[in-house]
Parts: sequence; C-alpha cells; structure tokens
Amino acid sequence: MEIYTNLSEIQNPFPQAHVTIGNFDGVHLGHQMLFDQVVARARQSKGTSVAVTFDPHPLKVLSPQGIRLISTTPQKIELIERAGIDALVIIPFSREVAVTTAVEFVDEVLLRCVGMRDLVVGYDYAMGKGRQGDTAFLQHQGEEKGFSVMVMPAHYEQGMLVSSTRIRELVAEGKMRDVRRLLGRYYQIRGDVQWGRQRGGKLLGFPTANLYLSEEDLCPKRGVYVTQVIYDGRQYGGVSNIGYNPTFGDTSLVAETHIFDFKDDIYGRPLKINLLMHLRGEITFSGPEALARQICKDIEVAQKVLVKEQQRRLIAYHGNKGAENAVRVRPS
Repeated sequence: MEIYTNLSEIQNPFPQAHVTIGNFDGVHLGHQMLFDQVVARARQSKGTSVAVTFDPHPLKVLSPQGIRLISTTPQKIELIERAGIDALVIIPFSREVAVTTAVEFVDEVLLRCVGMRDLVVGYDYAMGKGRQGDTAFLQHQGEEKGFSVMVMPAHYEQGMLVSSTRIRELVAEGKMRDVRRLLGRYYQIRGDVQWGRQRGGKLLGFPTANLYLSEEDLCPKRGVYVTQVIYDGRQYGGVSNIGYNPTFGDTSLVAETHIFDFKDDIYGRPLKINLLMHLRGEITFSGPEALARQICKDIEVAQKVLVKEQQRRLIAYHGNKGAENAVRVRPS
C-alpha cells in the first residue's frame, strides 16, 4: 500500500480511482465492509482503491476533550493495509481544513488531486464545513460531475449497531467480548515496555511488563483482564491489571501484564496486548500476600479462558508449557 501524508505528495491523480473517505477510528467491521467494496470495484475496473482519512481526528482539533480514539494512527494504517487498499491518503487536519466547503473538497481534493471516479461512503458520512456534504449532497454531486456514489447501509452484529461511538462505550465498560464482535478482532493496547517499581517479581512472584497509559486516551474499564500478549511476532497468554494498583497507593495509570512462561528482558521493546475478557475490578488488598493469592486465582481462570478461545479458533493458543511452545499469532 502506498501512503501519502500530504496532498502535495500526490504527483498525478490515481488511475480510475475508487475512493472511500472517513475517519475510520478502530477500523471496525463497518469500515472493513467499505474497504472490501472499494477493493472489489477497483479490481473489476482495473483501477486503484484509495482510502482518504485525516490525522489528527477532526474532533481532536475542533473539540479536544470530545473524543478518545480506539486506534492510533499507526494501528489504523496497519489495518487499512491489511484490507487490501492500494493507496492511503492521510490529510493533515487543522482548523483551516475545517472551513473547507463540501463543494471545494469534492472539486479540489477528490476530483482534481485524487482523480476520483467512484465513491463509497457509509450511511452517516458527511464532509466539509458544518458537515454539509452528506450522502444526498454527494449523490447529487456525482450526477452533476460524473462520478458514481455508493452509500453503504448501517451494519449490525447480533443486534448491535457497529459504530466507533458504541465501541468506545463498550471499551469503557469493559465489555470486551462485545467489542470483539464489532471490531472483528480483539481490542488492543500497545506501547514500549517501561520500568516499573520492580514489585511484581521480587515481592509478589509474578513479574510484569508495564505499559503506561494516558488518561486522555481511550482507557478500558479498570481491573484485571485475560490477555493475549504479542511480542516479536509470537503470542503468549497473560493476565493484565489496568489501573492504579491501590494496594500500594500508586498514582500512575498503568497496564501491568504477567506473561505466562516468559523470561525475556523486554524493557524498551514494543508490546501488543489483546484484551479478551474483563475478570474483575480493581481491589485494594490487605497486603502483598493477599494480592499474590488473588493473582494465582486470576491466572487459573485466565488459562481456562485462553484454552476456550483457542478451541473457538479465535486465538492461536496451546497452553503454557514454556516459551518454546509459543505459536505464531493470528491476525489481530
């Protein structure tokens, strides 16, 4: 996939450009259906499938406190590439871009720069200043200017509307099974492993890999989760506590993950953690011994959950008999 981070990087319009446009936060099942349609139509006409998006998310500029994102920009790029899109155009969003009218955006960006011949959008999409460029506007523009427009209907999974807004709500509620249904994969947090307070291994007997989280980002419900840990292309089972570790009075929001049968030194290395299931909320224990006993119980439950998920073919997991038995991870 070719990636353009500014319109000025596009030297010539894409040949027979079949385009979809949106913020694509989370790249959920609804977004994936848009990409599937664009890729199929482009292949049929031997054209180019193009996705157009924005960075940062427009609401991060227009209402900084009004949005907590499901996916980072690098993760969004990975997922869009996995969908088979030929070219991704990432438009830097600013208040100057926000005042562009819908007509100007169609004419100058989609037609002149991108070379759009066909457009696929979601049922609720709108572009331009004041979101005036809704689907009815786009269909009228298509009739007037010679490009076709396909509007994809709302998509539901087990009665739930697939939308980024609903997914954010479910993540905050810790309903990870429902999140997986709408995303088509597990919700993932990622980052570089940071130094912690060295209590996990020395004091409790359960070493942890720590990822510090920002309260400004979308944060799952605090508590303990069954997790699938991805490191260096391989997957491991684990349990993660997301919160402030009230037993020790910590004040930093952190995801502390105990990785089963894993002894590598990974400080400073990138780690991905899929949240499979919320086990329990954060608890303040009487001391390290009580906390260690509870961790043992959490691990026992987590191992059973992981085996069931493997049996359902949702993850590649074959128990915890040493790192040599870790297997290649399924796409996530």
